[in-house]
Amino acid sequence: MVFSRLRGVKKSDGANENSHSLRQTDMGASISGFDPNAPAAAGAGIFGLPFSPQQAALVLIPVPWEATTSYGGGTSAGPSSILAASRQVDLFDLEAARAYEAGIAMLDESEEIRSWNQQAKGLAAPIVAAGGAGETDPRMGRALRKVNELSELVNESVRRATAEWLAAGKLVGVVGGDHSSPFGAIQAVAAVTPSFGILHLDAHSDLRRAYEGFTYSHASIMENVLRQVPQVHALVQVGIRDFCEEEYDRIRAQRDRVHVFFDASLADARFGGTPWAQLVERMIHPLPQHVWLSFDIDGLDPALCPHTGTPVPGGLSFQDACFLVRAVARSGRRIVGFDLCEVAPGPDGDEWDANVGARMLYKMAIWTLVSGERCGP
Repeated sequence: MVFSRLRGVKKSDGANENSHSLRQTDMGASISGFDPNAPAAAGAGIFGLPFSPQQAALVLIPVPWEATTSYGGGTSAGPSSILAASRQVDLFDLEAARAYEAGIAMLDESEEIRSWNQQAKGLAAPIVAAGGAGETDPRMGRALRKVNELSELVNESVRRATAEWLAAGKLVGVVGGDHSSPFGAIQAVAAVTPSFGILHLDAHSDLRRAYEGFTYSHASIMENVLRQVPQVHALVQVGIRDFCEEEYDRIRAQRDRVHVFFDASLADARFGGTPWAQLVERMIHPLPQHVWLSFDIDGLDPALCPHTGTPVPGGLSFQDACFLVRAVARSGRRIVGFDLCEVAPGPDGDEWDANVGARMLYKMAIWTLVSGERCGP
């Protein structure tokens, strides 16, 4: 028995019989009276859903943090803007059907992280403007150390929250903030997953070491993962098109662990007639059974995310990215968690970036639920 889309009515559906891991009593408590065809109620949860974090199979952790942003700003408002835009997303999915019935919920933003972000941004601004901390300026050095300390506090806060929800049997996703936001969550997953891979969609390889002096820079997330999280046995990067020579050297030095599908190479292959499905098979092949999805929104064509901090021409279409995420789930691999970062709302109430971000988040969420057998497509 699963709930139909009619308000408060149960419906037998053989194709979905016993497909959800939530007990029927739990589902009824959270979804009774909920009409998925109706507009979202004012103040509703993520995607207009009625689930509490305790009832949901997937818990989203918002991280309003952007202290080390090195170009455009605004990503600390990403989680709240995505939450607002998500209420316009229709729940039924042509391929994953009612996957949302397993439950998706977003936590409230941490006031502590918001406070740390404001403090760190003020300290980091002159360092970023100077192109990094100058060795002869002791004041700048003190500011840099404080930003790094605050970054560590954010990492620990996210790690602890993720670990708590994992221990409660939940799947966890992170909604940034800049791309440094999920580091603590990846650490938490590593503590309970001996071996996993990361599928990283981005315009940048994020392999810079302490960019501008910031140990946990948004441009250093994958460098930090490779150095500090040995449980990550494979890093597959897709859409990369803006990187320095030092990063390229790192990629070449770790060929057995780092597999990069550069945007230019993907374009050449497609111009030559190689189908996207065949390219996706090559991307998935190096990934182990367990996979973390890490999605910087600037991996997409910047027409889809014009206000993100560091947009780069080129990139994936929305359908390219959806096909790839879906293919991971359908390959039999298990998505153990994910992050979506660098969504920045536009000026004067422009909601386009948040709209795209919310829809990408929904696709990642439902395919994570499907891959984890929390629901049936």
